[in-house]
Amino acid sequence: MVRTLGLTQLTMIGIGAIIGAGIFSLAAAVARDVAGPAVLVSFLVAGAASLCAAFAYAEFAGMVPKAGSSYTYCAAVLGEIVGWIVGWDLLLEYTAIVAVVAIGMSGYLGFLLAAVGIHLPAWALGAPGTGAGHRVDLLAVAICLGVAWLLTRGTRTSARVETVLTVVKIAIVLLVIVVGFTKVKTGNLHPFAPFGLGGAFTGAATVFFAVFGYDALSTAAEESLEARRKLPKAMMLSLAVSMVLYVLVCVVLTGMQHYTEINPESGISSAFRSVGMGGLANVIAVGAVIAIVTVTFSFMMAAARLWYALSRDGLMPAWFGAIHPRRKVPHRATWLIGGVSAVLAGLLPINAVAELTNIGVLLAFVVVSASVLVLRYRKPDLRRGFRCPGMPVVPVLGMVFSVWLMSFLQWQTWVRLGGWLVVGLALYATYGYRRTRRVMPGGSVDLDALNEMPDSDDAPHSGDSPPVAAG
Repeated sequence: MVRTLGLTQLTMIGIGAIIGAGIFSLAAAVARDVAGPAVLVSFLVAGAASLCAAFAYAEFAGMVPKAGSSYTYCAAVLGEIVGWIVGWDLLLEYTAIVAVVAIGMSGYLGFLLAAVGIHLPAWALGAPGTGAGHRVDLLAVAICLGVAWLLTRGTRTSARVETVLTVVKIAIVLLVIVVGFTKVKTGNLHPFAPFGLGGAFTGAATVFFAVFGYDALSTAAEESLEARRKLPKAMMLSLAVSMVLYVLVCVVLTGMQHYTEINPESGISSAFRSVGMGGLANVIAVGAVIAIVTVTFSFMMAAARLWYALSRDGLMPAWFGAIHPRRKVPHRATWLIGGVSAVLAGLLPINAVAELTNIGVLLAFVVVSASVLVLRYRKPDLRRGFRCPGMPVVPVLGMVFSVWLMSFLQWQTWVRLGGWLVVGLALYATYGYRRTRRVMPGGSVDLDALNEMPDSDDAPHSGDSPPVAAG
C-alpha cells in the first residue's frame, strides 16, 4: 500500500469514525429509554473508558507502523493465537459497525425525504419486524455498497472525500450547538437522572461504540506518513474534539425537548422542528446523513485493512488480501465487507447489531491494554513515538472500565460472541495455524526489529512495488 495520509487526513478519518450515528441517533434513543438527561453522564463514562484504551492504542501505534490494529499489537506481545482471536473478533465488529451506522441513517433520510414529499414504499423502509410491511432497509444497503465503491477508488481519493464530508459534518454539529443553546429550557433537564445512575451506566455501555473511532484509524498505519509520530497525535485529537461535541449536543438535545418527547430515530432534527425551526431541522438531517457516511467509510476501511493483514500473515487465504495493481487498495476484501454489511444493515434491527459491536470492541480493549502493560516491562527500550501516561494505572483502568461496561450487556450478546469465537478457533486450527507457519514462521511482528521498521520518508512510495500478499 502507499503512504499518503498526513496528520489532518488521519484526524479527519478518526473524527469521521467517532461522530456519526452516536450523536445523531443513538443519543436520542438512550436519552428517551434508558438515561434521560443523564445521557450526558453516559457519554462521559464511555469517553473516560475509551480514553484509557486510547492511550494504550496510541503507544502501540507509535511502535508498530503496520496495518492490523489490535490484531497486530496483540499477536506481537501475547502470541499468534491471541492476536487471531482479537482479529477474528474485530473483523465481525467492524463489519457490524458499518451496518449499525447505515441503519441509523434511515431515520434521518426518511425525515429528509418526507420533507420534500418523497415517500418510499413500506417494504423498503426497514428490516423485518421493525414496522408494518417492512422487508429491507434499502437506503442502508445503498450506503454500504456506495462506500465500498468509493474505497476501491484508491486511498488518496477516498481520504479527500472523507475529509471534505467530515468538515461539513463538524460545521453542522457546531450549528446545532450554537443555535440549540438559544432554545434550551432548564426545566427540560429535570429530573436529570429519571432512571437512576444505573440507567446512565447502562447507557454508557450502549453508546460506547460511538466513542472509539481511533481503533479504526490505527488500521491505516501502512498508508500514513510518519506513522509513529502522527498516528498517536491523530488519535488523541480526534477523541478530544469528538467528546467536546458529544457533551454539548447532549445538553442541547435534552434541553430543547423533555426526554419523554424525544424522537429516537431523528432526535436532533425532530427537536428543532418542535421549536418551530423546520428549515434548520432539514439541514441537520442532511448533516446526519453525511455523518453516517463518514463513519461507514472509516470502519469499512478498517475492516478491509484488517482482513488484508490477516491474509498477508497466512491466517486467512491470500486471495482476500490481494492489492489492486493500480489503485493499491485491498479491493476484494473491501467489496466483500461492503456486501456483508449491506445484508446486515438491510435485514437486522439496530439494537442487536449495536450490542454485538460493543462487546467485541470492549474485548479488544481489554487485550490491548494488557498488551501495552506487558510490553512496557518486557521491552522498555523499544522506540516509542508516544508513551502511555500513568503506567501501570491507566492500562489497568482501561481493562477494568471495559469489563465493567461489558457486564451491562445482555446474555444473548455474550452467546453470539462466544459462537463467533468458536468458529474462529476452528478456522485457526484447520487452516491458519499450518498456513502461517509457512508464510511467516517468525510471526506477524518481530519485536526486536521494530526500531528499524520504516514509517516515513524511507518507506515505500507510490512508485515502488506494493507488498506481495501472502502465498
